[in-house]
Amino acid sequence: MTTHSGEARRTVGGWPVACGAVLSGCLVAAPAAAQTAPPHPLRWDPAVDVTVVAVGATAGILSEVVKPQLVPASCRWCDVDALDERVRDALRWQDPAAADAASSVVGFVVTPLAVGGLDALAAAHGGAARYAGEDLLLIAEAGVLAADVTQVAKMLVARERPFVHALSPERKTFTAQPSDNNLSCFSGHTSLVFALATAAGTVATMRGYRWAPAVWSVGLVAASTTGYLRIAADRHWFTDVLVGAAVGAAVGVFVPLLFHSVVDGSATSPPATGVRAALPVVAIAW
Repeated sequence: MTTHSGEARRTVGGWPVACGAVLSGCLVAAPAAAQTAPPHPLRWDPAVDVTVVAVGATAGILSEVVKPQLVPASCRWCDVDALDERVRDALRWQDPAAADAASSVVGFVVTPLAVGGLDALAAAHGGAARYAGEDLLLIAEAGVLAADVTQVAKMLVARERPFVHALSPERKTFTAQPSDNNLSCFSGHTSLVFALATAAGTVATMRGYRWAPAVWSVGLVAASTTGYLRIAADRHWFTDVLVGAAVGAAVGVFVPLLFHSVVDGSATSPPATGVRAALPVVAIAW
């Protein structure tokens, strides 16, 4: 058993760094036009986009308030596969509470500040500081939508969290938040940070910021670290994190691409470039 766990640690332990490195390498190799073209305006509607963010954020907050009345009393998905068990044994910290706190700091503070700040710096470096506010709104829009999708999925799937699964049946009702016991699938922290990271990278690429690769690199490493910490905190299974990363990346890439295309539409402007740069993220995430 010890040898088996050691092998799992060697296999999975470097996952956040490897994930960030692979994704970053793909994106740094994106077409040079995305890094050298002058900043481009994107289509957006202040009334619509502000409303989407406001309504989406309000819905997310309200769902947390009424969560005890919405979630099922018992898990609908209670079984665990061998892969999730092995990764849990390999990555769970001896102090899961410390990993839980770290994941919230990285996910809710470090990642938003990093990707938002880097995007603003990239805009300023490209002589387009006027776009920074718009960029932040579009990034927030993707994050809010990913969070709402995740909340709905969690309540429908009702998968038992790892630390709850390890408890005896009589102890499961005495956790700190019993209404949160069966909201493991998929990881909300992970979907949120991947949506923010990929939305920031996609917007920066579509704009044509020269520093777009830095936005991608920092955001994806921070997002991968958050996913790792959710497993270390014993709050999510490995597959919860993988699905959260995939959903968050898909929302973060396709919300800007589908709803906020480049205005000028010239043959050399970034719509096609943005698609080529974003596809590696979606492909590798899935």
